[in-house]
Amino acid sequence: MGTSDPGAVHEAVVAALRRAAFLLERGGATSYRADAFRAAVRSIERVGPDEVRARLAAGTLTDLPGVGARTAEVAAAAAAGGPVPYLLDLEQRYPAAEASGDGAALRAALRGDLHAHTEASDGSTTAQEMVLAAMELGHEYLAITDHSPRLTVANGLSPARLRAQIEQIEALNRAIAPFRVLTGIEVDILDDGSIDQEPELLDRLDVVVASVHSKLRMDSAAMTRRMRAAVANPRVDVLGHCTGRQLTGKRQRPQSEFDAAAVFADCAEHGVAVEVNCRPDRLDPPHALLDVAVDAGCLFTVDTDAHAPGQLSWQPVGCDRAAAHGIGPDRVLDAWPLDRLLGHLEGRRVAA
Repeated sequence: MGTSDPGAVHEAVVAALRRAAFLLERGGATSYRADAFRAAVRSIERVGPDEVRARLAAGTLTDLPGVGARTAEVAAAAAAGGPVPYLLDLEQRYPAAEASGDGAALRAALRGDLHAHTEASDGSTTAQEMVLAAMELGHEYLAITDHSPRLTVANGLSPARLRAQIEQIEALNRAIAPFRVLTGIEVDILDDGSIDQEPELLDRLDVVVASVHSKLRMDSAAMTRRMRAAVANPRVDVLGHCTGRQLTGKRQRPQSEFDAAAVFADCAEHGVAVEVNCRPDRLDPPHALLDVAVDAGCLFTVDTDAHAPGQLSWQPVGCDRAAAHGIGPDRVLDAWPLDRLLGHLEGRRVAA
């Protein structure tokens, strides 16, 4: 063992397993691989440091639920105190995304991420795990924006479940200050442009991201009316992944058609930010529409739409895209200090 202190061994093992999961998520590996490491973390955290150290010495760590041969191998290497070969391999295979030039300057200015999911809807981990990753990335705040009820395929949150999540986040914030977890939701834009959650409950949230998830092939005129109605709602803060396109995977689809000039003019008028979505399978809006949004005078967010902790590291991709259109930190909400951001968001709640 690298140390005789069981507590230090336990901490090193958990950190190495979390890092493996993070790297797999960052690299877009099949989700079950990262899930295996996170399951091992949960199992090892449930037992005491003395038992973990004893099992490592006896070679019986795999007797714990959720701990397999690979996770036990990583745990043993971490406990020994030297390099962990599996982690070194993942670091090389899945290098961190890096922005360049003005994109790097924008990434350095970012203070948080305003679109992230947890296991409460279709994410893979708890809010606590997302927050730990956000902290390690240097963020000052993170918005938890799980889905709304209409999106049943993503286990959208009913009003009761969202109220419970708000209470959980309030308790979490008391424990992790000065880092701030913002309460939020990714609310569905319904067919008529209304949004899918109780107005009173939306008023309690810090951040409301509104996105179209259904009938994405609606004709242009109808989609334009739908989106303009949503953007005009003073409870909407951010227009999420505006075209709904999917560039990779089994669910590839083209972008929705709508009058971008009209929609983005409304965003600018109402102070609704246009999301620069960093997911490699979205990269939304396309460059041509980013030009339209910039010319309209819109505010922006650079968000990962992360569904796992490692995906929070995708922001450099969006920063390069935003910077290529001359979007600087003053127009990006999640580059703002928390007080300025909350002042902007709370102003929208008062207007509602």
